[in-house]
Amino acid sequence: MRGDQRGLPVVKLTLVVACALVDADNRVLVAQRPEGKALAGLWEFPGGKMEPGERPEETLIRELAEELGITVKEACLAPLTFASHGYETFHLLMPLWVCRRWDGMVQRKEHQALKWVRAGKLRELDMPPADAPLIPPLIDLLGP
Repeated sequence: MRGDQRGLPVVKLTLVVACALVDADNRVLVAQRPEGKALAGLWEFPGGKMEPGERPEETLIRELAEELGITVKEACLAPLTFASHGYETFHLLMPLWVCRRWDGMVQRKEHQALKWVRAGKLRELDMPPADAPLIPPLIDLLGP
């Protein structure tokens, strides 16, 4: 690993944006990561990596259309919290937005499965370690 001017290791920072889609029953959508990808089989919030020149909200709008076939307007995205987690080869920074309004029906396009769960049940799912700090603010917002 390279060092910076002070001799500290340089860590690759990866910015991934995520969205907690909330339905009329106050349930949150989670998606199961597909086979062949890192952390395959784990449950996650929809979203993805930012492309160069993209704003986080633009990334979410693009990713939600690609992954779920829905159209989201930027005004319907509300920032809630973020996670900062060190993996072995990179550091992940993941802001989480909440969205309660979208156009279209949620469809499984890239994931193994989708399911709607109560915020209080998210801890029962096998999720990536970076997602853990996102759960308490969702419980505070939506209730158990």
